[in-house]
Amino acid sequence: MDLFNYHRRESSVVHIGALDMGGDNPVRIQSMTTTSTDDTEGSVAQAERIIKAGGELVRLTTQGVKEAENLKNINAGIRRDGFSTPLVADVHFNPRVADVAARYAEKVRINPGNYVDPARKFVKHDYTDEEYASELKKIEERLVPFLDICKENHTAIRVGVNHGSLSDRIRNRYGDTPEGIVESCMEFLRICKKHDFGDVVISIKSSNTVVMVRSVRLLVDTMDKEDMHYPLHLGVTEAGEGEDGRIKSAVGIGALLADGIGDTIRVSLTEEPEAEIPVARHLVDYIDRKAGHQLIPAETYEGFDWLRPERRTTKPVDNIGGGNVPVVMVSENADNAARDEDASKADYIYVGSNLPKERKEGKRYVVDYQLYVQADDKSQLYPIFPVTAMPFVSMVQAKLKFLVLQFGTPADEYLACLKTHPEIVVVCVSNHQNRLGSQRALVHEMMIAGVENPVVFAQMYRLNDAEEFQLEAAADMGALMIDGLCDGIWLMNDGDIAPSTIEGTAFGILQAGRLRTSKTEYISCPGCGRTLYDLRDTIKRIHEATKDMKGLKIGIMGCIVNGPGEMADADYGYVGAGPGKISLYKGKECVEHNIPEGEAVERLLRLIKTDRPEIGNK
Repeated sequence: MDLFNYHRRESSVVHIGALDMGGDNPVRIQSMTTTSTDDTEGSVAQAERIIKAGGELVRLTTQGVKEAENLKNINAGIRRDGFSTPLVADVHFNPRVADVAARYAEKVRINPGNYVDPARKFVKHDYTDEEYASELKKIEERLVPFLDICKENHTAIRVGVNHGSLSDRIRNRYGDTPEGIVESCMEFLRICKKHDFGDVVISIKSSNTVVMVRSVRLLVDTMDKEDMHYPLHLGVTEAGEGEDGRIKSAVGIGALLADGIGDTIRVSLTEEPEAEIPVARHLVDYIDRKAGHQLIPAETYEGFDWLRPERRTTKPVDNIGGGNVPVVMVSENADNAARDEDASKADYIYVGSNLPKERKEGKRYVVDYQLYVQADDKSQLYPIFPVTAMPFVSMVQAKLKFLVLQFGTPADEYLACLKTHPEIVVVCVSNHQNRLGSQRALVHEMMIAGVENPVVFAQMYRLNDAEEFQLEAAADMGALMIDGLCDGIWLMNDGDIAPSTIEGTAFGILQAGRLRTSKTEYISCPGCGRTLYDLRDTIKRIHEATKDMKGLKIGIMGCIVNGPGEMADADYGYVGAGPGKISLYKGKECVEHNIPEGEAVERLLRLIKTDRPEIGNK
């Protein structure tokens, strides 16, 4: 793996109807309908809205044989209207449904967690090696006839593993780990390879971006060792809606795309399906700009493990580095100085050469080093030095100093400075076409030299669109956070975006990367034909009632397919149990069954307030 120079992973080509995926083909964009697959006209209309928005594949849920058979009519309707876009059937729990869907869709998604294994119930069972081998034989006996149908009908498949629906068999032997997720996938891939079936796409998804990225990295490595090169579908499940959903998706998907991994993506938002397409398109186009960049001649630190990264060891400087959560830095200037500083939650505020008229209690101000030297009252002030001012670092006394560096700075000079001054926090910048590779390169150069100064990553943009800013910043920071290199984040923008949005994006990125919690987190699915209640309206009501419950994770799921599993990381869950019926969860445990939908939100709030009065009664 070249950590510093971008190139697409080499993958085999898969034929999906009129569409080719993998190889030299562009990263394909897709979405999923939310209509009932029994509703032919509604499904055709929504599929065509996805296609017109730029979707290159359309997925539909197929709960049963009836829905699978109706794919024939939906497919015919779309073809009649002049579209050749492939349809993908989404199958859970019932292999027979997959057999039928393979005759009418260009691709069928099957979930190893529930294709042959029973639905996950979190039961404990220690399998002997003989019992485990017998279970694998059952999978092969059931999967091969399906592969034969796919061969006969020229149908591709997606082996789609979800962290939330790993089988109890896998979970008992491997745990809820990336290794277990990968093995769940590899069991099916080995059967495909053994029986010479090559039109396979793979996905590994989780609502936890760290688990998702690490699992895909491990899968790529495992496949390479077994001479498999199938294309990869990327996505973060249950990402949610609005800016939180976009940031979370961009952190996970962007971290992998930036390393050249991924042949198709779906951004799962709890919004209309066609709204996902522009988000996915922008992510793909943004990462594509890295292609053909100037070589970054960097060396990888031998102690770094890309597959199982740990947080880089640093010596803390005040509240930065060491075991501290990553800090957030923001910029204030003459244009936005009128903003109420009390509203800012940032750890450090850069004010450049303009001292604040009044220093707010508890605020930390970063100032240009010349101003720091001249200031009579240096309380709450911290100097920042450009690389050209490195010779002056020793002349300025301060318990915390910032030094701006980028890869390419003569290593002998800056490394000697850092070794002499452990009170320096590095502000890592880059104007390279591949800023991830350049910023990684600087930190690896520091690690090779054995310096342990903390690093804050500073990212500069020139954008006027807040959504584009959020996507690009999250994509740039994804791999740096997953790699364990991030002690802080400083987002800057030369454009018409509110300072509060810039600051909020920084906190949102850290939360999406599982590094710092600053607000309530919602793990909400995008909805599909299986959804059993008004998902979007419910999410709005739950958001409004719980938005101030900082640090709480709430899962909101349309149905049971991934519910308990994806919510294993959540404190409380709200899951569709049947038409008009909701079940409530505390962690993995269902604590209230089949509540009427009209009562369910209030019952959820009552559960939280009773169980967590210190949060629920705020």
